[in-house]
Amino acid sequence: MAEAPKRRKRSGGRAGNAQRRGGAVIEQMPWNPPINIDRPIEPLSHEGVEAIHNGAMQILEEIGIQFLHEEAVEILRGSGGCTINGENVCMGRDFVMEMIGKAPSEWTITPRNPDHTLTMGARHINFGNVSSPPSYWDMKLGRKVTGTREMCRDLLKLSQFFNCIHFVGGYPVEPQDIHASVRHLDVLYDKLTLTDKVAHAYCLGKERVEDVMEMVRIAGGLNEEEFEARPHMYTNINSTSPLKHDYPMLDGWMRIARRNQGLVVTPFTLAGAMAPVTMAGAVAQSLAESLCAVVLAQVIRPGACCAIGTFTSNVDMKSGAPAFGTPEYMRATQMTGQLARFYGLPMRASGVCAANVPDGQAMWETSNSLWSAVQAGANMVYHSAGWLEGGLIASPEKFVMDCEIIQHIQRYMDSAIMATGPDDIAVEAVREVGDQGHFFGIQHTQDRYTTAFYQPFLSDWRNYEAWEAAGGVWTAQRAHQIYQEIIAEFVAPPMDEAIREELESFVERRKAEGGAPTDF
Repeated sequence: MAEAPKRRKRSGGRAGNAQRRGGAVIEQMPWNPPINIDRPIEPLSHEGVEAIHNGAMQILEEIGIQFLHEEAVEILRGSGGCTINGENVCMGRDFVMEMIGKAPSEWTITPRNPDHTLTMGARHINFGNVSSPPSYWDMKLGRKVTGTREMCRDLLKLSQFFNCIHFVGGYPVEPQDIHASVRHLDVLYDKLTLTDKVAHAYCLGKERVEDVMEMVRIAGGLNEEEFEARPHMYTNINSTSPLKHDYPMLDGWMRIARRNQGLVVTPFTLAGAMAPVTMAGAVAQSLAESLCAVVLAQVIRPGACCAIGTFTSNVDMKSGAPAFGTPEYMRATQMTGQLARFYGLPMRASGVCAANVPDGQAMWETSNSLWSAVQAGANMVYHSAGWLEGGLIASPEKFVMDCEIIQHIQRYMDSAIMATGPDDIAVEAVREVGDQGHFFGIQHTQDRYTTAFYQPFLSDWRNYEAWEAAGGVWTAQRAHQIYQEIIAEFVAPPMDEAIREELESFVERRKAEGGAPTDF
C-alpha cells in the first residue's frame, strides 16, 4: 500500500468538543446520542423467552453462584431470599424477580459537562471507546507493542474529539509504563482533564474504586450529597464464568451501589468454553450470573441503577480462541436484548472483532457486532471504536474507522430519511423533470443537496481512476492521517483551574500514600 499523502483540510464543521480557530480536521456529525427508532429484532418466540428465563432461574435456584466475598454472602444471607452453603448462594425466582423489579428501567449518568449526560434505558443508544487492551498497534509502528501513557492519552483525545463516542470506558490501552499501584490515578487524571464525557471506574480493590469516585466528584465540582444524588460515573464488572463473582469486583460493586452510581454487570461467557456450547444455554448462564449481581445491589440500596450486559460469543473449536462478530455472537446479543426487556433492565453490548490489524475482517466483524447491538436494543455499546485481537490490542486507525460505522448508525436513526410529507414525496419535482433531463439542477434538489445524504469523513467515493490518481490511499492509511491530525490539533475541554489543582493535589497525596495494592 502506498504511503498516505497529506490531506487537504476542509473548512467548517467542528473538531469534536475541542474549540479551535480555523478549519476542522474532519467534518463530523454533531453530538447526538441516537434514539433507536426501529423495533428490536426478537429472534425468540414467547416460549423461547420463557425457556431461557426458566433456565436462568433454575441455575440460580438449584445450582447457585459462588460469591467470593464474605460481606456479600452475609448481606444476601440477611435478605431472607437466599439459601447459602459456604460461598455458594442459591436464590428463589420470586425473590430474584422482586429484587430486580426495584431497579429502574431508565436512568441517567451526568459527567462534569452536563451537556454530555447519557440516558441508560428505553431506546437510547450510547457508544463508548475501546477499553482495557494491554497492547497497542498503529501504522507508524507497524507492530504490536506494550501500551504506554502517551498511547492511552492519544486514545482519550480521540474519544473526546469524536462526537459519536459518548462515554469513556476503562483504560483505552493499559499504560504499563505506570506502576499498577498508581496507574488508576494518572489515567483518571488524564481522562477527567482530556475529556468531559461519562467516565468509568474499575472494580479492582477498595482504593481504586474510592479514588475514582472521589476524583469524579472533584472534577464535577460536587459535594458529597450532590455526588450521591444521582449517577455521575459507572462501573462494569464481569463474572468469573462459570458461576462465580470474585472478591475485588464484588467489593467495588457494593461500594458503588452504596453511593448510588451506575452499575453494569457483564458476564464473559464463551460458548463451548466457559458456558454451554449452545447459545440458549450460554445466554441462560449469562443471565443468571448477571441477575444475581443486580439482586445484591438492590438488597444494598433498593433502586440502585443497574444494567445487564452480554459478552456471549463462541470459540474457534479448532484452536479454542475467542471468535467475535460471528452469526452466533449476533444472535446471542439479540436474545439477551429480548430478555433484558423482559426483566425491564437497560442492556450493554459490545463492538468487537478477532482481527489482528484494521483490515477487512476487522471491519465486517465489528460492523456485525455493532449492528447486532442496535438490533438488540442495547443502551450502552462498549468497545465501539479501536478494538482488535479479541480485546488485546487498541488501534487508533481502527478507532477512526469504527467511528465511520457509528456515524452510519447515527444517520440511519435519523427519522428525516423516512419523512413522507408532500415535499418528500416530491410529485411536483417529478412533474418538473418528467421523462426528460435529470434532477441535479432543479430547485428541489438545490434546496436539499447539502443535507440529503450522509457525508463520510473517511470513505472514498471516487472511482478507481480518480482514487489512483490521488495516490491510491487505502482506508487504514487515510485513518492514520486523520488520527495524526486530530492529535496534533487537539485542545482539551475547559476545566476550572481550582478544580484542576484540587485533582492534582489529590493524585499527589494518594501517590504519596502508596496508591492501591497490586495483589487481590
